[in-house]
Order: sequence, then C-alpha cells, then structure tokens
Amino acid sequence: MTHEYGYYSLSEYCKKTYGEKLYRISLDAGMTCPNRDGTLGTGGCIFCSAGGSGDFAVRPNACDADSIVTPDIYSQIERGKSQSAAKFHGTRYIAYFQAYTNTYGSPERLYQLYTEALSHPDIAGISIATRPDCLSKDVLDVLSRCRTEYPDRFIWIELGLQTIHERTALYIRRGYPLPVFDEAMETLHGRNIPCIVHVIAGLPFEDAAQFYETVSYVNSCRPFGMKIQLLHVLRGTDLAAEYENGRFQILTMQQYIEMTAHALTLLSPDIVIHRLTGDGPKKLLIAPLWSADKKNVRNTLHRYLKDHQITQGSGVPQKGSAP
Repeated sequence: MTHEYGYYSLSEYCKKTYGEKLYRISLDAGMTCPNRDGTLGTGGCIFCSAGGSGDFAVRPNACDADSIVTPDIYSQIERGKSQSAAKFHGTRYIAYFQAYTNTYGSPERLYQLYTEALSHPDIAGISIATRPDCLSKDVLDVLSRCRTEYPDRFIWIELGLQTIHERTALYIRRGYPLPVFDEAMETLHGRNIPCIVHVIAGLPFEDAAQFYETVSYVNSCRPFGMKIQLLHVLRGTDLAAEYENGRFQILTMQQYIEMTAHALTLLSPDIVIHRLTGDGPKKLLIAPLWSADKKNVRNTLHRYLKDHQITQGSGVPQKGSAP
C-alpha cells in the first residue's frame, strides 16, 4: 500500500472510503471523568487541562450535566461548521465527543447524545473519546444499538492508553492497569467497533525505546487507528508544576520528528493515523512552544520521511518472513 506522505493518514482514508475529506467538530457533551469525580481521583491525569482535553471543543449551551437532558449537540455542530467554514469546504463532518470521558453516563443519556449527532444530516459518523474502564456492557449495547439504527454512519471509539509502562501510568495518574486496556480492545473487536488508540511521546522518565515498545504493543492489538500525541505542558496542570520544578525535559522538535518517524515503521500499513502532531491551546501552552506551529511540524515530518525514505510498516515483520 503506497501512501502520499509515507503513512496512512485519516484524510487519505476518508477520501478513499467516503469520497471526501471529513473535518472534525469537537463537542463538549457535559461529561466528567472517574478520575475527576472522586471515583478514582479528583485531579484527573497529570497532563489534563481543566477542559478535560477538550479545549478546542465547541462550548455547550447551559444544561444540567447531572440530568438526562442533553446539551444541544445539534447546535454545537452548527456552530462548529461555521467556525470551520474558512478552512474546510467539504460537505460532511465527524462529530468528535472529545471533552472528558464520553461513555461515562447513563445508557439513556449516552443514547440521546450519540443519536442527536448521528441524526444531523451533515455528520458522516461519530468518534467517542473515552477510557477503557468506562465501557460497560450497557454502554456497549448503546453503541451497538446506534450502529443498527444508523447503518450509514460510522461509530468509532478512542481510547487513551498513552503508555504500556505501569510506572509511567502511575506517575501520570492514568487510573487503570494495562489488562483493562487489553480487555477493552478484545471486547471492541468482538463487537466490531473500530478503535483508535492514543499514545504520548515524551512522557516524563520514558526514553525513546519505551515509547517504541508502547507503539509496537498497540500494533499487536490491531486497532483501526492511532493518534501519536506529543506531550504538552499546559498551564494549570500538575504536570506544569513538575516541569517548572525541573523534574523532566520536554522533547525538541528534532527528537519528536525522529521518534515519530521510527514509530510509523512499527505500525502495520493498514492502521489509519489520525494524528501525528497534536494541538496544545496557545493560551495554555507552556512547552514545547515549537509545537504551536502545527503546519511547520507536519511539513518538517513529511520532509524527514521523504528524505529518509521512511514508510509506515517498513519495520513490521511480514507474514511468512524469517524471524
């Protein structure tokens, strides 16, 4: 499989599958997280902003988050379309439930949220960011029901793994052990629900080799897609205090480019790459400041891949090859 930039981008996948590029509209469904509401903890993951990683989401209208009344998802989509009009000229969108944990609610409430997005005529499908420990049978039944009722729409689940290394997972306060992720992946495979796995490069006290171990592990789990995220240090997070106290160093752009390029060689060519750069809100971003120029990072990566003839999957053993 030959790809334009040496890897299987989401844009390429959408053009091939849906006939056009699809633009994400990030939504805030009024959720919280077990790592914030006291179930597991109250501070969230160490790197997570007050917006629950949904700082770019369209803000909801006022609503009672504890009630079954949903935020106005349809209105958020319309506002998201207006905001993207200057740079996106396609006809369909991905409704991205991004802020906090978007399967952390009653089945009735989740069904209302998801179907409101799926019912919008310009939405090709929904992508739901969540945790692997928040995929109960009731939640999975809601997802399966939505797939049955909206067969012309896709439903993707996005899981925040970040790392396979338990020491790091404890440090970042992820809140679940690796076997929980493994079980979630197998369950999603069994339900035929595509999954996108998030990993972070440059986590404190992890070296490049450990990052590659995480990427290789994810590859073995056969996900539909993957997001490689650069570690951002954001104002107001506990990670920011650690960084300002000199506990760890952030990656340089060259380090990140080299690590990301090698990580791509470890991934099967049919895994769709949904992100390679990341978006740290400029008003919150402490480091690395070079990441604010997303276009430059992406272009530099593409040049590096081309100059070094690096392609996705080139380091993955082929079936039937010698060990």
